[in-house]
Amino acid sequence: MTADNPRGAMFRVLVPDRHARVTNAELFFDLVFVFAITQLSHSLLHHLTPLGALQVTLLFLAVWWVWVYTTWVTNWLDPEQTPVRILLFLLMLGGLVLSTSIPKAFEERGPWFASAYAAMQVGRTAFWLLVTPKHRTPVRHNATRILAWLSFSALFWILGGLAEGETRLYFWIVALAIEYLSAAVRFWTPGLGFSSVEAWAVEGGHMAERCSLFIIIALGEGIVVQGATFAELSWTHENTAAFLSSLTGSIAIWWIYFHRGAEAGAEMITRSAESGRVARLAYTYLHMPIVAGIILAAVADELVLKHPGGHADSTTVLAAVGGPLLFLVGTILFKHAIRGFLQLSHGAGIVALAAVGWFGRDLSPLWLSIATTAIMIMVAVWETLSLRSKP
Repeated sequence: MTADNPRGAMFRVLVPDRHARVTNAELFFDLVFVFAITQLSHSLLHHLTPLGALQVTLLFLAVWWVWVYTTWVTNWLDPEQTPVRILLFLLMLGGLVLSTSIPKAFEERGPWFASAYAAMQVGRTAFWLLVTPKHRTPVRHNATRILAWLSFSALFWILGGLAEGETRLYFWIVALAIEYLSAAVRFWTPGLGFSSVEAWAVEGGHMAERCSLFIIIALGEGIVVQGATFAELSWTHENTAAFLSSLTGSIAIWWIYFHRGAEAGAEMITRSAESGRVARLAYTYLHMPIVAGIILAAVADELVLKHPGGHADSTTVLAAVGGPLLFLVGTILFKHAIRGFLQLSHGAGIVALAAVGWFGRDLSPLWLSIATTAIMIMVAVWETLSLRSKP
């Protein structure tokens, strides 16, 4: 397949002013992460304790990191090339092992989770280095830097997988800290120095579309939770109201992200002279709280649907308010990165959700859900009206 590229490389052939499309192989690869998101939300639902929340947060950060790193690499490499496509299929295998290990990652399947994660991160980067032509020195140096950092963090992943109890948690926190710090310090490596921002240029439209699709994956998990849970319940007025509130809340979240934000982000990063810097901030980092908020909102949907009456307990309040709140915090920062100003509607929504959270235990789970949904609708309508006159 290398004959398709006159330079004999596996890289995408980019055409000026033409958006590099997301390939079917990338969409197929994403199916593994539909399952991963389901595993994360179910794990959080069954471990609603401070320790459980910390563990699931760590697993979420790992899942997001392995997905977003793959997105960066497939922004440069062409999945239509057979070797790159095979790489994605192998990563799917690793992703399935990773995902199936999530519920018991801090129990007997820790070695499997750690091994799958380390193999995906190191193997993908080694492949990228291997197929990069020698004359593309900056790209080869980038791949070498990242491979060095990921190989270092892989040691802590494996050590954590072999350890037990709190020791595993500590090893994995160190491993994640290494990986997240490496990007922040631009992968500084002895002998090679820092990676330049110019060397990280991306095809902006492709990066924006990939992250938008991941938002759809996260929202899809919420819809599945709502439908599956409601199907098992008696269809009383209270349960039906909880179902409609949950679904409307998901629609409001979709509207807030996609109505103008996703399109504006794609346009901004496509025009940017520093697409790599925008992709790192707006899409690699600021999409994490957006996705995490949607997952937490899905957990809240199931809690409310199963127990809509009575007084909301602390965990229900935390999930029902924390999910939309985390989503809005991520979204307001994302839109600030692409628009240059803080969206007033989002700020008002954050304040309103905090107020509901303060009085949340005085409400039933159903009315708590209705209140948070009403706030999200308010944010969506306010933003839509405020941007109507803007190009």
